Amino acid sequence: MRLDTQIIDAAAAAEGFSGVVTVDTGARRVFGRAYGFAHRAFGIVTAPEMQFAVASGSKTFTALAVLRLVAQGELELDQPVRGILGDDLPLIDAAVTIGQLLSHTSGIGDYLDEDTDWAADDYILTAPVHTLTTAEAFLPLIDGFPQKSAPGERFAYCNGGYIVLAIVIERVTGETYHDVVRRLVFAPAGLAHTDFLRLDELPSTAAVGYLYATGDRANTLHLPVIGNGDGGAFTTAGDLHRFWRAFHAGAIVSTETVAQMTAPTLKLPKAELAYGMDYGMGLWLHTSGRAVVMEGYDAGVSFASTHIPAAATTVSVLGNSSEGARPVIAAVDAAITAELG
Repeated sequence: MRLDTQIIDAAAAAEGFSGVVTVDTGARRVFGRAYGFAHRAFGIVTAPEMQFAVASGSKTFTALAVLRLVAQGELELDQPVRGILGDDLPLIDAAVTIGQLLSHTSGIGDYLDEDTDWAADDYILTAPVHTLTTAEAFLPLIDGFPQKSAPGERFAYCNGGYIVLAIVIERVTGETYHDVVRRLVFAPAGLAHTDFLRLDELPSTAAVGYLYATGDRANTLHLPVIGNGDGGAFTTAGDLHRFWRAFHAGAIVSTETVAQMTAPTLKLPKAELAYGMDYGMGLWLHTSGRAVVMEGYDAGVSFASTHIPAAATTVSVLGNSSEGARPVIAAVDAAITAELG
């Protein structure tokens, strides 16, 4: 598919978008535009292959790491998480399973509840951000939130659930969450430009995340110093296309697991869909039923990547401000929906 350059340029201008928009089909890039600055104070312009944070988009990587451990016999989807948590997080129902955490149907309370009124520039973390370097370090942040619904009863997007999964990964493997994802997901997919980067020492290849459309206020004090199970990886447009192709080819998990991840968990009626889309395990399912989606939004981050398997096509929007990408993402999604019907 192709995007209309004039429409994308107009959407980018609407909120001062800073970032990149790409369309990759097979081995060829058919559309690529870069806007704004990767580092405003030094006037460093964005480039198509810069690394951008993807916020919750990296939940997909967490899900894949868990499912690799399932394939290796170290975890089971119907396994209650209580046996791994022990006495930690006592308000999580004893019946909550690994599979329910993956599909946001666990019903556990969330430390970052997206149903509440919060803004990207709020200081929401209750621990010094520089201490949040492992999944285990998040335990005090996600403790004390009562169960919201019975396990398996309904879909409720839950950031804390993916932190719990990261804790599970660390306890089962004895490694850090980051090292496990690098080993089980990034390496087999060939993602040389995807990693968990510290916000306080970003390389020159990475875009700084800005809270607002103008000004130099970066997101360094608003997010964990390094991302974890519920978000925070950095990647490039090229690596996203490489990831999607590896994923669907069965290079990370089996094609049977891919099918399981891309099937709706609860098959909700349209009126109950979150963000207008069904959810599988670690992935949103496009309304057309013919594409899969990774999305992320946070302080200094706005991101969406949609892959159309039948066309071997990836359409990605990676932005380095909190709100600037929204008109662009909407314009891109309209084009995808028109293409897929």
